[in-house]
Amino acid sequence: MDRFTVLSSAKRIVIKVGSAVLTDEAGLNYRIIEELSAQIARLVKEGREIALVSSGAVAAGRGKLPQHAQSKTVQEKQALAAVGQGRLMHAYEEAFDRFGITVAQVLLTRDGIIARNRYLNAKNTLLTLLDWNILPIINENDTVATEELQFTDNDALSVIMLNLVEAELFVCLSDTDGLYNKDPREYPDAALVAEVTKVDEAIMSMAGQGAGRAGRGGMRSKLRSAQMTTSCGLPMLLAGGRTPDILTRIFKGEKLGTFFHADKKRTFYGKKPWIAFALNPEKSLILDAGAVNAVTQKNKSLLAVGIKAVLGEFEAQTCVSLRDENGTEVAIGITNYPSDELKKIIGCKSSDICELLGYDGRKEVIHRDDMAVWPK
Repeated sequence: MDRFTVLSSAKRIVIKVGSAVLTDEAGLNYRIIEELSAQIARLVKEGREIALVSSGAVAAGRGKLPQHAQSKTVQEKQALAAVGQGRLMHAYEEAFDRFGITVAQVLLTRDGIIARNRYLNAKNTLLTLLDWNILPIINENDTVATEELQFTDNDALSVIMLNLVEAELFVCLSDTDGLYNKDPREYPDAALVAEVTKVDEAIMSMAGQGAGRAGRGGMRSKLRSAQMTTSCGLPMLLAGGRTPDILTRIFKGEKLGTFFHADKKRTFYGKKPWIAFALNPEKSLILDAGAVNAVTQKNKSLLAVGIKAVLGEFEAQTCVSLRDENGTEVAIGITNYPSDELKKIIGCKSSDICELLGYDGRKEVIHRDDMAVWPK
């Protein structure tokens, strides 16, 4: 679908607002919050359903506690988030109250949705809120999320939200007007890329390496989110959150920001989004070239014959990283075997598993339905 058709027809939308949009040196920018809330209220009045992913808790805490503004440790940031999250939600409640819109706070952590039943519980809660015409405002629970269990940033959390709320469109509001063909901070002749049909290496190379002004994300993070979003068969729009009336204008048809078209060949479906975005594999399987080709190009399950090495110890039903012989991660998936049994059957044919293990196990080490292959 073309950009105009997508924007005019999308009913359920995830909107993400970054810290750099919502905050300045003094903390929360209440004028920006009020303006964005008014624009979202207009979308709701049109009959659209909005889930808002909002950063800003840590920055809001810094604004309240200027004496701790330079704090950088995990514990200090968690303390700032504990102070700032309440201020952030209070600002949203007051802003949306003017339009008769009830909001709900939803705080998530990666480990809170690793278990499939918790993921589905979160999904059911969010769908109920939308059914009740309540606007969920989602943020990572920075107060309790440890570094190894946190989302990469709220861009990654937003992609999970797309699948949890069954959205049709992702709008990412950032401190940049969209994707430029080169860094506009360094090159005055940088040009805005209006539309992207596929987030490939050429597109990724346009991003700089730095993080955002007030958060963990940056343009590379935005492009990774675009890659994941479009792989789920959904479009994404990246635009400047401080551009006057940005939401109103883009939904009226103005060609602002960068529009990322949905992939025609959907990569993530069923429970694959949960595997891809919620799980965090710590152990790895090394695959030979034939197995890499089978799982990445032919949509095949992983068989024991294609495994060259098992790295680490783990139980059955653990999510593991699938890597090629150079160590590059090509997919992740949930294994049917524990590591000690896998070490006995690596490189063997499926017909030999019973003799090697003493029981008739699954022929697939990881079934294709339990695997998320990263797009290239």
